[in-house]
Amino acid sequence: MKKLLSLLMIFGLFITTGLQAFADDAQEALKFFNSYVTAANSYSPTLTTMYSPSAKIIRQVVKPNGELVNVNTDTATYIKQMKLGQAGAKLRNYKNNYTNVSVASVGNGAYKVSSLRQPSGENYKLKTYMIVKKVNGKWQITEEMMQTKVQTFLKYANK
Repeated sequence: MKKLLSLLMIFGLFITTGLQAFADDAQEALKFFNSYVTAANSYSPTLTTMYSPSAKIIRQVVKPNGELVNVNTDTATYIKQMKLGQAGAKLRNYKNNYTNVSVASVGNGAYKVSSLRQPSGENYKLKTYMIVKKVNGKWQITEEMMQTKVQTFLKYANK
């Protein structure tokens, strides 16, 4: 009986330690997301360093009829587009507001941060998520999906 109780206590300690590590990493992932929002809304040059060089970037275009079309791009192209867009956005003081933020483990040390994004000046909200993971001790975006109503992205869609 003593052995059984000892085993249960040890097992409980492992479970508690594992849950605490998950909670700590989930909080770190959320903190990273919040730093991403700050960097994006302040047009910080550090924003581009938050992406893995091999990140999967998806723009999900919401067509006027409600149809969704995924437009995939590589990280290098996306960063070039981002830098071009930042100049005009900064002049307009464009920002995104994120609500309904949630963090979930997707395994292998990665976390999915999901939210609703409201572009400044708009009354609608769009779905977004990013998969973040620690790479060499640094959090990075390894996948990102953002819905957009900007129809010009459709010219980059796979046909």
